[in-house]
Amino acid sequence: MPFVNANGIRLSYQRSGSGVPILFIMGSSASGRVWTTHQTPALNRAGYETVTFDNRGIAPTDAPEGDYSLAELVADTRGLIEQLDLGPCHVVGTSLGSMIAQELALGTPELVRSAILIASRGRSDAFRRAQIASEKALLESGLRLPAKYEAVKTVQEMLSPATLNDEAAVSTWLELFELTGVGNAGTGQASAVERLGDRREALRNITVPCRAIAFTDDLICPPHLVAEVADAIPNCDLVEIADCGHLGYLERPDEVNLALIEFLNKY
Repeated sequence: MPFVNANGIRLSYQRSGSGVPILFIMGSSASGRVWTTHQTPALNRAGYETVTFDNRGIAPTDAPEGDYSLAELVADTRGLIEQLDLGPCHVVGTSLGSMIAQELALGTPELVRSAILIASRGRSDAFRRAQIASEKALLESGLRLPAKYEAVKTVQEMLSPATLNDEAAVSTWLELFELTGVGNAGTGQASAVERLGDRREALRNITVPCRAIAFTDDLICPPHLVAEVADAIPNCDLVEIADCGHLGYLERPDEVNLALIEFLNKY
């Protein structure tokens, strides 16, 4: 896997396809390779070049000690775009990755052709703040939960009831998460969202074309918080996809890919 040095961090990345470039930005505690399961093959077939990468804290990218700020993650991503000479490129981010994409579009619009913000938010409400605080407390405690327990917890938080009630599907997901549980991966990223604050007023200054994508059963970035992002960004449209949770791009990939391609083809 190739690497690029950006913002003092060695970032691992992958490129595939040809055409106008799209940079995919993954959420917390996950590898950029997740995008290659469904999204990058579809976008390559649609005539786009795709670039995925691992954020700081996710191997084999560097993982400095301590907490990471959103500003550091944004600077890493900006450096990657500049080092690979991608700009202006389409940017697609999910969860924490979508918040990085928001800040890129706001601070360096000359590098961003358009932005698709999946499972995004411009602030944390009371329950989401409690989620973040509890996860951080667990990480800081040093406790390692049994893989089987982590798998069940992850499936409950990240997937739709439609998937949980499908015996074949949920069995596959439980097995997958038990085998590949993130454990303490991306520990330094936990503070990036915690320190987000309320960015809704700032988002009103974004000038690049944007689309927000919400998942109806998302417990991490629920539709009402995604809708706030769409409302704040001028001319940002909103697509809501049913029967999927926070990992909707894996649960309902065809619907997500359609929403990506339909928007990207406009710009």
